[in-house]
Amino acid sequence: MKIQGVSRRSIEIIAGRQTVRILDQTVLPHGLEWRELASLAGVIEAIKTMRVRGAPLIGATAAFGYFFALRDDPGDDLIARAYAELLATRPTAVNLRWALDRIRRVVVPLPPGARAAAAWAEAGAISEEDVRTNQAIGAHGLALLQAAAQRKPPSSGPLQIMTHCNAGWLGCVDWGTAIAPIYQAHDAGLEVHVWVSETRPRGQGASLTAWELGQHNVPHTLVVDNEAGHLAQRGLVDLMIVGADRVTARGDAANKIGTYLKALAARAHHLPFYVALPVSTIDWTITDGIREIPIEQRTSREVTHVVGLAADGQRQEVLISPAGTPARNDGFDVTPGELITGLVTEHGLFGASPEGLAHLAKTLGRTGSETAAT
Repeated sequence: MKIQGVSRRSIEIIAGRQTVRILDQTVLPHGLEWRELASLAGVIEAIKTMRVRGAPLIGATAAFGYFFALRDDPGDDLIARAYAELLATRPTAVNLRWALDRIRRVVVPLPPGARAAAAWAEAGAISEEDVRTNQAIGAHGLALLQAAAQRKPPSSGPLQIMTHCNAGWLGCVDWGTAIAPIYQAHDAGLEVHVWVSETRPRGQGASLTAWELGQHNVPHTLVVDNEAGHLAQRGLVDLMIVGADRVTARGDAANKIGTYLKALAARAHHLPFYVALPVSTIDWTITDGIREIPIEQRTSREVTHVVGLAADGQRQEVLISPAGTPARNDGFDVTPGELITGLVTEHGLFGASPEGLAHLAKTLGRTGSETAAT
């Protein structure tokens, strides 16, 4: 996608060097800063502090982190230690484990001297595949948006789409998941408008989704999270589409906290509610999302404080609650499959149910356990 009219990716290989640069998402939307990553420690810090975030991008970045570790020490001990350290950075997003497993399967059978080169090649392949995958998700989602637009009365205005958090290209290598269909619809001339939820407490909707939609000139309006039900009730939303950090083998989807409430509002007002994701986000080893998906517990400071641009043009963090107020900060919630209209994947639309996931596994030509190993 584009920044100030120039095509960029959220993670890029630096030409002539075996390092990568990332767009530091903690600086957006008021600043633009690229940061070079060249070590395992640097990648771990970038993931933990959310300089990079979004399930697909976390996986791609972690893959390069595994390479940096093996470049410095390709021995068996570091293969295990680097895997464990990277896996511990973000517990909910299953793409992290998927990417690390993929690198580990490639390098373990090789002699130590060949491991780093193989890890670099595989990390690059993961990154490139993410771009193609998300473009395909966008194409399948575009068909859904076009069909929804055709169902609207003539001269009823743009297709009104609601999303949550950031599932655009900033959360992937390029294109995005839930936002990819919107980009393709906009580029195809379909009139769309996006309701962007602020996504408290970190504000990924306000700071990231609004920023990237603006860069691509997609019409959008920022709203507080609590307005979703009101807009749906007033008939100002045609459909909702969100991303996911982990989906179970029966279709339950973990996504940024607040997604479940939007799904409930969609069900109450008979609106389609889609989850867009690559197959690598499916955890075929679990079925009960509410009980089996680990929910990241983040610092209470994200709830009690907000960061913004002060009058002097400097970023500033301010306290918004009484000093010492206890706060809980669950990073994600789980939307049961029965509230999801369909899962939009690179292979098409599938039901968010055991039957739908079984159909997807059959489409892939594998059993669920085999799919998890790819």
